Amino acid sequence: MARSSFGKADMPAVLPTLEWIGELPGALRLIDQTRLPSECLTIDCVTTEQVWEAIRSLRVRGAPAIGCAAAYGVIVGVQSPLPSDSSELVSRVQQVADYLATSRPTAVNLFWALDRMRRVAVENASLSVPTLLARLLSEARMIDAEDREMCAAIGKHGAALMPENGSVLTHCNAGGLATAGDGTALSVFFAAAAAGKKLHVFADETRPLLQGARLTAWELQQRGIPVTVICDSMAALALRDRNVSAVVVGADRIAANGDTANKVGTYSVAVLARAHGVPFYVAAPSSTFDFNLPTGAGIPIEERKSEEITEGFGTRTVPVGVAVWNPAFDVTPAELIAGIITERGVILAPTTERIREVLS
Repeated sequence: MARSSFGKADMPAVLPTLEWIGELPGALRLIDQTRLPSECLTIDCVTTEQVWEAIRSLRVRGAPAIGCAAAYGVIVGVQSPLPSDSSELVSRVQQVADYLATSRPTAVNLFWALDRMRRVAVENASLSVPTLLARLLSEARMIDAEDREMCAAIGKHGAALMPENGSVLTHCNAGGLATAGDGTALSVFFAAAAAGKKLHVFADETRPLLQGARLTAWELQQRGIPVTVICDSMAALALRDRNVSAVVVGADRIAANGDTANKVGTYSVAVLARAHGVPFYVAAPSSTFDFNLPTGAGIPIEERKSEEITEGFGTRTVPVGVAVWNPAFDVTPAELIAGIITERGVILAPTTERIREVLS
């Protein structure tokens, strides 16, 4: 796995979270988010196993970015050695997609993108091997481009909900590092700032892996938006004493009724926002909705290794032998959500009917 490191002086103004390098054969290049903010390092994935590991270990994370990475991961997995005929290539696409689907269970964009790649392979099975492979790469690039467009549209719709001059709060990271574009929740802040609104963002540090402190704060700082990092346990105080006008978070899966899975701790923030009369918004593309699940009760919740809590960033903070529970996500009930900001518009007070009206 090739690596490249950028210091602050030589780092490009906007370094893509992920991109396809070369044509065919090529490689998937990612920012290794486990190294931020102390080091900006890119990695080139040239095997399926490397893509799987990058998704599983959170080198690439955020539902839309995971979907894009998985789509390119299919190409990585089938381009070398190149199958001898199209039927073998289609079979190989299915195998690689099935394998990548085991990397993480909660983010629905992963499965959505892999299903698109499977469908393209099956529908174009009559093409020659080189032509079919090029068609698959075109589909992966289309998923990438569509995500960039969706981020921009989400930002535009959400910016109108932000105060002209005030504070907002977010949890975890739903910025460019979580997507192919400007992000979901953070795209709202970026678009609001571009429209002349003066926002100050409070970013929950987001335990146990500190995506808010390490990633959200880094992104906002890079874009010149004032940001203050707070411990997760300070959210109630910030909502009460720091004139927070809105909470905006991302999502990894949204059920048909609007129940939303996001990084663990999001549910707590939603409850606190309701208690303090602050609107709680979810920003997510339509691809994050799972209409096969009527409610959030059916959303699978990933449980991660205990060491993320007991030995976070190399320092043991829990006695050996003590039990640990480490769910990576929680589900916020739709009734706590003031609106879901999508690329097609804002779904206020989401219900199954209102969601279908906007996304149909």
